[in-house]
Amino acid sequence: MTSLTQWRRTVATSAVLSATLVVGGIAGVASPAAAADNPYQRGPDPTRSSIQAARGTFAVAQTSVSRYGVSGFGGGTVYYPTDQSQGTFGAVVVVPGYTARQSSMAWLGPRIASQGFVVFTIDTNSVYDQPSSRGDQLLAAADYLTQRSAVASRIDATRVAVVGHSMGGGGTLEAAKDRPSLKAAIPLTPWNVDKTWPEVSTPTLVIGAQNDSVASVASHAKPFYQTLPASTPRTYLELRGASHFAPNTSNTTIAENSIAWLKRFVDDDTRFTQFLCPTPSGTALSAAASSCPF
Repeated sequence: MTSLTQWRRTVATSAVLSATLVVGGIAGVASPAAAADNPYQRGPDPTRSSIQAARGTFAVAQTSVSRYGVSGFGGGTVYYPTDQSQGTFGAVVVVPGYTARQSSMAWLGPRIASQGFVVFTIDTNSVYDQPSSRGDQLLAAADYLTQRSAVASRIDATRVAVVGHSMGGGGTLEAAKDRPSLKAAIPLTPWNVDKTWPEVSTPTLVIGAQNDSVASVASHAKPFYQTLPASTPRTYLELRGASHFAPNTSNTTIAENSIAWLKRFVDDDTRFTQFLCPTPSGTALSAAASSCPF
């Protein structure tokens, strides 16, 4: 565990790197030639307003998946872009926290899907399942979504990400440890008895909450971030004044950072790199640290 002084030094370093990127005019926006070379790029050039919007440019439909028609997880809801003219999309599987159901994360489904992803918000086999089980269920749901679901043909099965809240956030780290081919992991106010994650090579965005009394950042989110390997693209964000349950309602800070992270690492879309090095000063964040630049 790093000391408080070291933690503050990390935050300060992140701020300097971010400022350097912006002032130097090299915020990571792809050149037209580079963008044209990316077969996974979807949607128009992004702006801060576009990733903060309640809906992106893609129209979205949804379909329910019964728990009785699947195995390994508890069913869920798939949100997907109706446009098939741009090819396949990356997939994102979202799992709720302890005692919660998919409805607690439903707001993220259409919001992320409308930016150009197929999103699967799932229920777990039991609302009491622990993080390791939730990690297994994320992977089972990803396999169903990409191989057997009604929208499998719309998905690039090689580009899958996982998102989870609380014990589901701990589950995203479990899933990333077990399946390194995942393109991104986003633990939201995560909880896990395992505090160290040196096995994770998946690009990971950890979002904690300053006033979390269930999974305090000092015991969960911060050590999760700090023990990720130096070689793993990683960012820690701390929501100012927020509680453990911040991810359960529409939250622009969570949405914009998650969308940018998914675009950059699932779609390999460097147009979104400019949004990946936030600083805590004057924002909705009480702390931030990162392995920027990406």
